[in-house]
Amino acid sequence: MAISSTFSAAKLDSLLMNYCSSSSASFSGAYFPYQQQMKVFPRPNHENKGMVSRNGGVRCEAAEFNAALGPQKIDLSKASALSALQQLKTSAADRYTKERSSIVVIGLSVHTAPLEMREKLAIPEAEMPRAIGELCGLNHIEEAAVLSTCNRMEIYVVALSQHRGVKEVTEWMSKTSGIPVSEICEHRFLLYNKDATQHLFEVSAGLDSLVLGEGQILAQVRQVVKAGEGVLGFGRNISGLFKHAITVGKRVRTETNIAAGAVSVSSAAVELAFMKLPESSHTTARMLVVGAGKMGKLVIKHLVAKGCTKMVVVNRSEEKVAAIREEMKGVEIIYRPFTDMLACSAEADVIFTSTASETPLFLKEHVKDLPPVSSEVGGLRLFIDISVPRNVGSCVTDVEGARVYNVDDLKEVVAANKEDRLRKAMEAQAIITEELKQFEAWRDSLETVPTIKKLRAYADRIRLAELEKCLSKMGEDIPKKTRKAVDDLSRGIVNKLLHGPMQHLRCDGNDGRTLNEALENMNALNRMFGLESDLSLVEQKIRAKVEQSQK
Repeated sequence: MAISSTFSAAKLDSLLMNYCSSSSASFSGAYFPYQQQMKVFPRPNHENKGMVSRNGGVRCEAAEFNAALGPQKIDLSKASALSALQQLKTSAADRYTKERSSIVVIGLSVHTAPLEMREKLAIPEAEMPRAIGELCGLNHIEEAAVLSTCNRMEIYVVALSQHRGVKEVTEWMSKTSGIPVSEICEHRFLLYNKDATQHLFEVSAGLDSLVLGEGQILAQVRQVVKAGEGVLGFGRNISGLFKHAITVGKRVRTETNIAAGAVSVSSAAVELAFMKLPESSHTTARMLVVGAGKMGKLVIKHLVAKGCTKMVVVNRSEEKVAAIREEMKGVEIIYRPFTDMLACSAEADVIFTSTASETPLFLKEHVKDLPPVSSEVGGLRLFIDISVPRNVGSCVTDVEGARVYNVDDLKEVVAANKEDRLRKAMEAQAIITEELKQFEAWRDSLETVPTIKKLRAYADRIRLAELEKCLSKMGEDIPKKTRKAVDDLSRGIVNKLLHGPMQHLRCDGNDGRTLNEALENMNALNRMFGLESDLSLVEQKIRAKVEQSQK
């Protein structure tokens, strides 16, 4: 979609004249962020006299323009403005129109980044609206969503420019976490459009989890949609992407056996504990669970499934523990308040932590004075921390007789049975491929929607004008039945005339038409009917970003 001459010339002239000085034209990045990529094109067989400075300012010599414009002398400031205008018309603005808005994911996961980095970047659910607002306030970001879990921190955006959008989001991540940009770049992964969509579908299906098919991630994807409802910036593309991801997750779990035997992070934590304990102590080891939220409750359930009939649960209130106790009758679940946490730890062999505390509950000074555990359980007190941020400080690993495991250590649990996992994943991938085509077709169809609306509105304006002329010639005493018949006739003619063009504008995957064909038809109709007289979508986005940066 090309920028209309009305906006591009008038708006760019205005911006340039305000910001060009007699010696240079220096443009603020808030107005046109592509300033540093502008080039001055020399005339054939002439030395290039236009230079681009490091800060984005453009230096142009008057002689270049005297030769171009004839004997009439012009001053340096006008020459500078004119040159810069031509550069912007052929670079910055044009790049916006040539580049389709992209879906991009900038992520750090358990596969690419250490826990220390992920916990600094973690965003609580209550902070999601603020994060979306800040991300959409960036120059090149239109829509945004954040998927923040114990195993991943992924930011999904719709960007006007891939390169600039990634740069801005990465800088935002650095600013909010205190992690240098270079360090984030070292551990992040970047995916665009179809690859980004496929990644989220795989995440929702449990294919990217430490434990294949774990169901908790689907609930977390649902939570992103819930948190984004009504938030400006959680727009049509991103919300559509996440809602479709939920559909994919449901289908994979319903139509494959990927969930059969699949475990959550909590069950993997229990598996890890039993791997580290001597087999003879599996039924006698003293278990302590700190935190009775969703993760803690799952830990308790899996401990019971492993044959544990007695455990202590530390929580801020007894209400949740009482509910769990009621649900799991026949199991001795002893409640203790947080004030008794260290005393309970002294009597435990295995300690599971799963609270939302943003500061560690266990540090070296808390653990070093705990009495040693018996040799029957291996002589080591196990701390299994499945919280992000961590509940157990890394310094605890220095304590003799203590071993600390966190979510990254669960990789050991899921290393087994690779062949079965691969078979299940292949079944799920077939579904993901099918759903990916449907989502891409839906997103492609959005490209031509504005033209479809404008063409119908254009045709309807003509119809109503001609209908009014016809009815006025027929006099004032026209029966309602006749008026309706004429109105229906005009609507029928317009609908039949529009049917062909409308069909060739649609690209929903139900026919053989490609997106490029639909876009060619769209551009042709825009030219033929003058539908670009109004601001195009891209122009509206540029203008909105300019106005936003001026506030």
